[in-house]
Amino acid sequence: MSSDEEDADDDEFDTKNNSDEDEESDDEMEVERQSKLIDAEMLAEQEEAEVEMRRTIAQQTSVYHLPTAEEIAEDENRVVPPSELRARIEDVLEVLADFKTRREPGRSRSDYIERLAQDMAELFGYLQELVDYFLSMFGPNECLEFLEASDKPRPLVVRVNTLKARRKDLAAALMKRGVRLDPLAPWSKVGLKIYESTVPIGATPEYLAGHYMLQSAASMCPVMALGPQPGDRVLDMSAAPGGKTSYVSQLMKNKGVVIANDLKPERQKATVANLHRLGVRNVVTCVYDGRKIGNQLRNSFDRILLDAPCSGLGVISRDPSVKVQRTIPDVQRCAHLQKELLLAAIDALNAKSKKGGGCMVYSTCSVAVAENEEVVNYLLSKRDVKLVETGLDFGKPGFTRFEHKRFHPSLALTRRFYPHVHNMDGFYVAKIQKLSDKKKGEEDKNAVSEENVNEVEADGKNEAEEVILEKKQVVKVDGNKHSTKKNDKKRGKA
Repeated sequence: MSSDEEDADDDEFDTKNNSDEDEESDDEMEVERQSKLIDAEMLAEQEEAEVEMRRTIAQQTSVYHLPTAEEIAEDENRVVPPSELRARIEDVLEVLADFKTRREPGRSRSDYIERLAQDMAELFGYLQELVDYFLSMFGPNECLEFLEASDKPRPLVVRVNTLKARRKDLAAALMKRGVRLDPLAPWSKVGLKIYESTVPIGATPEYLAGHYMLQSAASMCPVMALGPQPGDRVLDMSAAPGGKTSYVSQLMKNKGVVIANDLKPERQKATVANLHRLGVRNVVTCVYDGRKIGNQLRNSFDRILLDAPCSGLGVISRDPSVKVQRTIPDVQRCAHLQKELLLAAIDALNAKSKKGGGCMVYSTCSVAVAENEEVVNYLLSKRDVKLVETGLDFGKPGFTRFEHKRFHPSLALTRRFYPHVHNMDGFYVAKIQKLSDKKKGEEDKNAVSEENVNEVEADGKNEAEEVILEKKQVVKVDGNKHSTKKNDKKRGKA
């Protein structure tokens, strides 16, 4: 090889080396640029986080001023955006959590609660009196959770009818039809939770054949607490449309007797249709005023279920009209009817029953204390009864105090279910055992009457004795006078 060729090769080699070095330096520069960008982004994020932290600390320690009268007047003339309402609610909740530090001078806690109630009522579309009531029950933070959960639909649930099918077989059949489902919960052996379905759940061949019933999870709880047994004599006082009645018969295995009562004949048509579809054979339907059943069927039943008519404050997700159509006076009217029905139910229950033990279950689909604990507490003061365990190992204990009211301690045995806690309809369940036929109110009146009679008799006896004594004294005195006159005459003659 000539020297010229060698020089050419060297030049080509040097060129390649230089190009490789240039590429490596370019790569190094790109990596450095990316690294610098990452460092810059991290630094910016840190600075932003520090600013946010300082802002948060400032907010947490700053005084929150309630809207002025002028600002409130402006709000009345405009539609306040939901985002603004929610921000105000969160601000007030933060103030209430650290009230001493963040309250506005001269403002009381009730001022902030009132503002909170107004914003919650507007955001969720309630009458303010209902929000006020919920706030007195739950407190600010839990009340917000309750209102949010009440706007969300509850899971679709079906109850397997074991008179005709098994849960495993029904689940397999529905899954073949494109239904996504799971067992409801460990506490239920017959419930299925439906997530998704390509067919209408209320129109499948299995539904039409009576293999299952559409029934909410919460409404199964009263029947489970009642625990009916084959051969029992059971009364369902408010039966339509037959969901709980059919579950009672299912647990009784179609043995014994169930009286399914409802006030409205048109509602009983649905009850009869459901019972026929489900293969129930031990039910007699009737139409009575439940308030009179205690006199008409006194001491007739081993067990009684009273799922009482109520305000529906626990099922707002299914009936949003409750938000604006129910008032506190409506709740009080419902409570009055519930007290009458509950007294009648106890009078119809047989305290000496060896089968059912003389037990009944009282339930409502309301969360209002006035319709639940207050009603049961009233019963405890009027009849010889006691509260017993429901047998439900979940749910929150009932209230033993509310506002200025104090209830019997045994009300803690009752159970409450909430949408924001259990993802179920708001529900209340109490199990009551009848001890005897005594009526406490009438006994007190009778005792007072007997005391009055005894007092009258005693007073009459004392008065009579005084009259007799007076007469004796008069007779004695008169006798002495007569004897004196006779003696005087004798002395005169002598």
